[in-house]
Parts: sequence; C-alpha cells; structure tokens
Amino acid sequence: MKKLKWMTAAVLSGAMVLSLAACGGKGGDRGTDPAATTAAGPSGETKGQDAPAAPAAGEEPAETGAMAAPGGESKEPIEIATKPMTEQYILAEMLKLLIEDSTDYTVNITPGIGGGTSNIHPAMVEGEFDLYPEYTSSGYVMVLGHEAAGVSDDEIWETLQAEYHEKFGMAWVGLYGFNNTFTVAVRSDVAKEHNIVTTSDLAAVAGDLIFGGNPDYIERADGFNLLCDTYGLEFKKVMDIDIGLKYQAMSSNEIDVTNGYTTDAQLGTENVVALEDDKHLQANYFCSTVVREDTLAEYPGLEDALMKMDGILTDKDMAALNYKLEVEGMDEKQIAMDYLKEKGLIRNE
Repeated sequence: MKKLKWMTAAVLSGAMVLSLAACGGKGGDRGTDPAATTAAGPSGETKGQDAPAAPAAGEEPAETGAMAAPGGESKEPIEIATKPMTEQYILAEMLKLLIEDSTDYTVNITPGIGGGTSNIHPAMVEGEFDLYPEYTSSGYVMVLGHEAAGVSDDEIWETLQAEYHEKFGMAWVGLYGFNNTFTVAVRSDVAKEHNIVTTSDLAAVAGDLIFGGNPDYIERADGFNLLCDTYGLEFKKVMDIDIGLKYQAMSSNEIDVTNGYTTDAQLGTENVVALEDDKHLQANYFCSTVVREDTLAEYPGLEDALMKMDGILTDKDMAALNYKLEVEGMDEKQIAMDYLKEKGLIRNE
C-alpha cells in the first residue's frame, strides 16, 4: 500500500518549498480558510522543509524503519503528513509520541506539505500517508464540497464521519479541542478599559479605535465588510497592514484592533485578547485526526492512541504552544513532549 510513499513525500516536499517561499503568514492552503497557516521559525527559516534525498535513477526507494510485530509479521512505519503550519508541526509530534508511547509501532512524519489539504488528501486516498491533522470545515468544504454557512458543528461532524467512510474509507478520530478560525483581536489594555469581551461589545467604542488589518481581509466581501455589517462596527480609522506586522503594530499602539486567528501565537500572550464571536459569524475549524480505516485495521491499538488527543487543547493552549515555536524558537518535538508529559499522557522517561 505504501510503496509510493517515499517518492510522493519527496515530490510534495519540493512543492512545499515553493509554497512556503511564496507566503509569509496565514492562508495559502485554501484561500479564506484560517486553518491554513504558514509560519516561519524564529530566525526567519520556515519549519519542516527537510526531505530525504531522492534515490538514484532506477533505484528502489528504501523502506525505512519496518518493525517486527508479534508473531513475526513485519509492519511498516505509520506515515503522518502535515500542512505547512506551526501548530501542525507540533500536533504531528504529539501524535507520533502518543503512538510510539502506547504501541510498538514506529512513525514517520512528512512535515509542511505545500498546498495542505489539496495535496495531502489525494495522497491519503492513494495510501501514501496513513493519517494527518485536519480541520472540520476544511474537510466539509474543500474535500466534500459542501457549504458550511448555517450548518451546525454536530451536523458537520456527522457528515464528515459518514461521507469520509463511504467515499474514501477514512475516519475522523477525536477532536483535539481547539478551533482555529477567524477572530477579532484587541489590545488587552483597550479591552480592559472598555470592558470588551464579545465582538458586539466592540460596537459601542469602535468610533474611538483604529483597526489595522491585512489588505486581503479588508478588501474581501466576506472579510472586514461582512464583520462590520454583522456587528455594526464603524472604526475611527482603518489601516492596511502587512499580515506579519499586525501584532507588532498593536504592541507599539499604532492600532487597537485587528483580524486574527484563534490560535495565533501572539494570542498566547497577555498583551492581546481574542473577542467572542457572539453572533456566530465565522465557520468553525475544529482539529481532528483523519486516518485511513485500513490503517486502523492493520495496526491494532492505533485508534486508542489517537483518541488520547481528544479534548486536550484549548485555543489558548494551542496559541501558547505556537508561541514557543514561532517566537521562543523551541523545538517542536520538545514542545509536544513537555505538553503531553504535563497532561500525563506519555511516560516520564
């Protein structure tokens, strides 16, 4: 099933390098999908670009890390793919640690695949990867082709389970707990001064505040204009600011409010707060593990290991972990290990 995995990983890594070189912030995986975050490391390098060298012409790709299962049967490593996003690098390491801590299986990770869902899902269908972290509205809209507006989270979840099983022989296993969707972020001092908790609260004081956002969000019909129409917002001033400079502008008091994503690294600090979307304007992007059903059958105990991710991360938790990687420069494996040990989910060895 996995004979083409190595070659696909190399090809997709090449696509990934091109994709990451072209983008420096949120987006890139699916246009308006906030879960498609591309994040650079603390020194400006983009994480997750390493790929094995291609084999010589005519040479068979090496099968690495096969393990002998009980009874003498040889099992190949479980293959995990990730999108080019800070949090996905951390999540993949968590999945790997949980699987290897709970079972005798080995795991390979192919990080930062350019195009995200658009390239990973077809490779999953072909059996070249076994599992990857995915977002509910990504699967519902991008893969299944449905409209998410007005559909409840429960209905989306039930549809994902049923249609992925019927069409692809895949399952969604567990929900990690966090929701990587659009949000409105406000400086903490401003929120405290005006007692702003929800986006509706913002309407009463918007006339005294400066909004700064990236141009594509401000210009898009379903972005800034829809936000203002829905919540009755009229700001003192609106500024175009590069996506990578928004939080810096907030810290220097150039702007008071910006558009963000609920797991932005900067939201893991005390300087910025994300407002509640009390009118439920935004679609939700809850994260889960998409896994091939034949992989679950082939690797007993895998599903139990994956379910250990269920409910372990809040938006604030994920933002704080992203901050450790993006800003503090910690290694994603160490971040994942520390968090899982803190939660008592892996052994302290």
